[in-house]
Amino acid sequence: MTTTAATDHPPVVGRLSTLDRFLPLWIGLAMVLGIALGRLVPGLAEALEAVQLDGISLPIALGLLVMMYPPLAKVRYDRLGTVTTDKPMMVSSLVLNWVVGPAVMFALAWVFLPDLPEYRTGLIIVGLARCIAMVIIWNDLACGDREAAAVLVALNSIFQIIAFAALGWFYLSVLPGWLGLEQTALDVSFGDIAKSVLIFLGIPLLAGYLSRRIGEGVKGRPWYEGTFLPRISPFALLGLLFTIVLLFALQGEAITSKPLDVARIALPLLVYFALMWGGGYLLGKAIGMTYERTTTLAFTAAGNNFELAIAVAVATFGVTSGQALAGVVGPLIEVPVLVGLVYVSLALRDRYPHPSPLDQEIS
Repeated sequence: MTTTAATDHPPVVGRLSTLDRFLPLWIGLAMVLGIALGRLVPGLAEALEAVQLDGISLPIALGLLVMMYPPLAKVRYDRLGTVTTDKPMMVSSLVLNWVVGPAVMFALAWVFLPDLPEYRTGLIIVGLARCIAMVIIWNDLACGDREAAAVLVALNSIFQIIAFAALGWFYLSVLPGWLGLEQTALDVSFGDIAKSVLIFLGIPLLAGYLSRRIGEGVKGRPWYEGTFLPRISPFALLGLLFTIVLLFALQGEAITSKPLDVARIALPLLVYFALMWGGGYLLGKAIGMTYERTTTLAFTAAGNNFELAIAVAVATFGVTSGQALAGVVGPLIEVPVLVGLVYVSLALRDRYPHPSPLDQEIS
């Protein structure tokens, strides 16, 4: 059962915390701070890259894990069954992520970067690396369905392990050959992909699950949701801001020394995020999904696993390669764009049906 959203409550944006409400400002400041640190502190990039976790700078990896833990601790794992029975949503997510997304990025990379093969290859790799980390944040900020987000991220992660290497071979070697275009080889193993998924999804997912089970078991659900979750919630955005500062610090010199290259990489990414997010919202509307699940579908379709994309680009082509730069520009464009789309989502909230209180109690 669904019902249209009530119109007598304050706007959702108005009920956000100060940290959430001014997120675009904090992200802008984090970007500026990161670039400044990268340019002004000698040896900072080398120090950040000195210790790595699965090909990602250890401080950035820790920031990602901290960022993902609070949203996954908020998931009501006893409700996951209501998501796995929603076959239209799960099929839609798989089609958007593994059929539409890679094809759209392949087309955009060749249309916008026909003369820049390194950047083009890097973008195609970004398009193949589907959602894991930041999509959890965007979905939570946009008041999407947390349980659906957890299930879809896990489902797409399984497909990522199975399909990433095969799709990389297809889109970089086979399809260009069929079309008479330049071909590229991609050397990545299933084990490397599985390790990335295990680290960046498995660890925070297990921590979130154990937190709820232990917290509710010892202190009860009212304490867990009324006291514990509000205390840890700010760490999600603090982890996000910390990660952004470090990303920009690592790539500050490349960004400021190659502004035209960054702009050329950014343009197809902007089109890609708009198409994938908008397509998710239109599909959700077409099949009659609620706002919460439509939002989750849209953000999981638009989000990308930049940790994996950067790791693959660095391992295959080198840390100073154009492919690696394209991989890094991915999240630098994704962050402000998807933050903007969070606010667009909230503005659309009353145009979609919502679960009734009875449905929520039953689930």
